[in-house]
Amino acid sequence: MNKTIRRASVFCLLMVLALLVRATWVQGYQAKALADDEHNRRNTIAQYAHPLGDIIVAGSPVTGSKGTSGGDLRYKRTYTQGELYAAVTGYSSQAYGATQLEGIYSDVLDGTDDRLKNPADLITGEQAAPGNVLTTIDPGVQKAAYEALGDDKGAAVAIDPKTGRILGMVSTPSYDPSAISGTNDGDAWKKLLDDQEKPLVNRALRQPLAPGSTFKLVVAAAALENGLYGSVDEATDSPDPYTLPGTRTVLRNENASAPCENATLRTALRYSCNNVFAKVAADLGQDKVKKMADAFGFDTKKLDVPVRAAESIYPTGMDKAQTALTGIGQFEVTATPLQMAMVTAALANGGELAAPHMVSAVTDGDGSTLEETDDGENKRVVEERTAEQLRSAMVTVVEEGTGTNARIAGAEVGGKTGTAQNGVDNSNTPYAWFTSYAKDDSSGKEVAVAVIVEDSGSARSEVSGNGLAAPIAQKMMKAALER
Repeated sequence: MNKTIRRASVFCLLMVLALLVRATWVQGYQAKALADDEHNRRNTIAQYAHPLGDIIVAGSPVTGSKGTSGGDLRYKRTYTQGELYAAVTGYSSQAYGATQLEGIYSDVLDGTDDRLKNPADLITGEQAAPGNVLTTIDPGVQKAAYEALGDDKGAAVAIDPKTGRILGMVSTPSYDPSAISGTNDGDAWKKLLDDQEKPLVNRALRQPLAPGSTFKLVVAAAALENGLYGSVDEATDSPDPYTLPGTRTVLRNENASAPCENATLRTALRYSCNNVFAKVAADLGQDKVKKMADAFGFDTKKLDVPVRAAESIYPTGMDKAQTALTGIGQFEVTATPLQMAMVTAALANGGELAAPHMVSAVTDGDGSTLEETDDGENKRVVEERTAEQLRSAMVTVVEEGTGTNARIAGAEVGGKTGTAQNGVDNSNTPYAWFTSYAKDDSSGKEVAVAVIVEDSGSARSEVSGNGLAAPIAQKMMKAALER
């Protein structure tokens, strides 16, 4: 054979071998990575080739699918009362991906989860019928929260204290996920992104803010658990006004005429006495307060319900004056409405915190359970006697103190108001908080709630937890007891 031809043949053979090696590498080692690549349009085509499974509330779907005209994406997501349930479902968009339950359970909802497939499907790669996600949301509680928040910017969460089931979760202003579910919704998407009120942010889970005086429940629990005071009716050592340790800064109370000097914890909660809880925090020290806060769920980096909640923070590395300010829920303390609902739920449940969750089960297309969330996975936060005393004091707040707008006839209601500073030197409108629980002994039903109103458009002088947030909580609790 001609030498030149022989060399050319060897070169061609090597090239063929190189191509075979490369093809084998791609198919054997890179196939999954390429298939899962976000830029692989085949995934999106497959996802929307069939109607999606549904997210279910009280037995009825709050999502759906409808056929599209033209293009290679045959179906798109639709939502029933989208704005009402947006904080629960999130969105599933052909152009912008998926969030919250839509994102977490996308494989179940589009039928690609291996648990949905029979042996033949696994071999052939055929897409199975989609599954469904069953939530714990109660439509009556959800509607009560959404309508009560109205045009206010804020959020609300309701939890069943015994089971940890999230009965309601609302964030306002909301949005309609249907408006961004297709491929030609760029204007609607841009409008949402440019909106200064940030409707895409789930304020109930993802926006921790200063909890203000609602955090005094945590401080009171720390005082009782550490033996600083023996009961909520024991007089404290609390000068009024109180000078922050090591400073000349005088901390005063909102109500100058309130009997806050050396007040009991019950009286201090009733009148929301800053001097009492600032001094209690300073006397306990940051380590003991932090230990109590963390027991309630603060500083938990992975709090999944199953949507990941933002971390609520109790700070460290503080001096004594800064520690005193944390006693009134200020300085660098932050909390989500979910977190403050967890605090109240634990107290309502005898000191035990049931893991919060808003999905009860995931099923296949035939209704068979793929996974189930256990109710009542409890951990002890405070002793039962501590919880009982704090509930008693919270009832005093509602019956005789700063939380009277939360009363419900025929039910035991306890709560705590909060007005948290916002901005440098409280230059912005304060946040109005209210956290509470309600029990109906005749039916055995109970609920714990937390509400924040970031901005209602009210004048600064009209902002208070009792005035703005407590009426919202009252409507949610009443709906929960009537469910």
